[in-house]
Order: sequence, then structure tokens, then C-alpha cells
Amino acid sequence: MTSIVYVLNGPNLNLLGQREPEVYGHETLADVETACRKAAEHLGLEIRFHQSNAEHQLVDWIQAARGEAAAIVINPAAFTHTSVAILDALNAFDGAVVEVHISNVHKREAFRHHSYVSGRADAVIAGCGTQGYLLALQRVATLIG
Repeated sequence: MTSIVYVLNGPNLNLLGQREPEVYGHETLADVETACRKAAEHLGLEIRFHQSNAEHQLVDWIQAARGEAAAIVINPAAFTHTSVAILDALNAFDGAVVEVHISNVHKREAFRHHSYVSGRADAVIAGCGTQGYLLALQRVATLIG
């Protein structure tokens, strides 16, 4: 089986390190990508790392992962709580899915407690900061074995 993993990031994560650092920390998305690439290499995985503020672009990447990738690590950001389209795309993907949230969404506003993506995810990691991405890649490596 392929060892390709799509790491997908939703809206406003391009502002990581600048936007609400008290919630999301000081690391940038570029820092996260660098750490993910290093971890992926160590785990024998190849990643495709993407970010978009547009829901349709995330759906397009999820669809592109079909037939190419063994897994998707996704931080859907605000689309977590609103996007049936992302859920539908993930339901059409046969590989492993790990949902990541930098903050602990369950300690935040009530509207953040519901995730459409969690219904499809094989694992959910929340509240571990950007380390959650590395934990997600470790979990993916185990799931695709």
C-alpha cells in the first residue's frame, strides 16, 4: 500500500503564529509543515501538505487523495463545525482519516463542540498544540502499518 498522506489545513491556519497566539501558539504553518516532513520521513511516510481558506479546495484535495493516498490528516478549522461537504468527501475516501485540532475544542465555545468530521475520523487529536500533527502522523503510520 502507498505511504502517501495528505495533511490538509482549513481556514485561517495560514495565520498560525499571528492569530490568537494565546490559543494557537507561536509556531507558523511553515513550522508545522517542516516538523511534519521530518516526522513523516522518520516514519517512512510521504506527505502532501496543503492549506486553504476555501471549502471547495479542501474537498478537491480530499477527492484527489482517493486512489493515491493511504491516509488524510485534516485540521478542518472552522469547517469542522459546518461542512457536510467535507464530511461527504471524507466518506468517499477509503483510507485512514485523523482529525487534528490545535486547541482543545471542548474547552471552548459550545458551537465548537460538534464536529462533522469526527463521524468519519479514525482518530481525533485535540488540545495538544501543533504536536497534534506529529501524533496524527504516528497514528497514521500505525493504522496503515
